[in-house]
Amino acid sequence: MPEYMLLLYAPDVDDDEEQRDRWAEMPLWQEITESLRRSGVLVANSPLHPPSSATTVRVRHGEMALTDGPFATTKEMLAGFYILDCVDLDEALQHAARMPIARHGSVEARPLMSTSGVASALADGPDGTGSGSRPHPHIQPTRRS
Repeated sequence: MPEYMLLLYAPDVDDDEEQRDRWAEMPLWQEITESLRRSGVLVANSPLHPPSSATTVRVRHGEMALTDGPFATTKEMLAGFYILDCVDLDEALQHAARMPIARHGSVEARPLMSTSGVASALADGPDGTGSGSRPHPHIQPTRRS
């Protein structure tokens, strides 16, 4: 079965009341996680520390540059993820809709590409002609400026 990553996004808020409301949802999160585990679809999951704990790495012209904080400043933060082994996208979307965060943030469902899928896509080429000279549309070549 294909695997899907559910990316959990929440509004980045500092309001104490909002934080308490989110923590109050923890029993629901535990219930959903346990039901996914019992049904055999849960592969992995984890919350993430706040964006302020991130370090962004960029390499330009062979030089590594580190920036404290997230890559981009946005109104929503990536709060965590689930990896689920689902029959199809419809099943993944049904699980995504169960996530409490979908009520005040968003859940992005995205299929995971296997390493054999990457190799096959590179060999086949994006147009399916077997011309591997063009990169896969989801894999952008690194270009030096």
